[in-house]
Amino acid sequence: MNMNVEERIKTTTALPLGRRTIIHITLVNNHIQDVLFQALKPFDLSIQQFNVLRILRGQKGEPANLSTLNERMVSRMSNTTRLVDKLISKGYAVRNTCPENRRKVEIRLTKEGLSALAEMDQVVEQAEKDLLNAMSPEDLNTLNNLLDKIEYSYE
Repeated sequence: MNMNVEERIKTTTALPLGRRTIIHITLVNNHIQDVLFQALKPFDLSIQQFNVLRILRGQKGEPANLSTLNERMVSRMSNTTRLVDKLISKGYAVRNTCPENRRKVEIRLTKEGLSALAEMDQVVEQAEKDLLNAMSPEDLNTLNNLLDKIEYSYE
């Protein structure tokens, strides 16, 4: 369903191009978040928790600390400690405190977490395909090149 921004926000006033673009990106982001939320709902997992699991898998068996997770998070608005606690309670991750330095905490993905993540990957991959099905690879390359021009930083 194609709907232009003005129709979506129910305005008859033409929006300045920059504002229209920002609103459009925001609306698309919200839609993507909703679709991914629904895809992960059967797993009782948030998008941020899913992101942490993927980061842990990317460690290839090596532990991560909270700082590593924070640096690699796509969405940094969440409390990483709380996210890790929830993953531990689900049996998807474990946390170990270094005996020599009690401030050093290592987090690892469990076998259960790796197995659940493989199942989630399939559902999320299908959701991503569904979201982008109207776009060709050329469209996606163009979109990514345009989005690369927007400067953003998490520092």
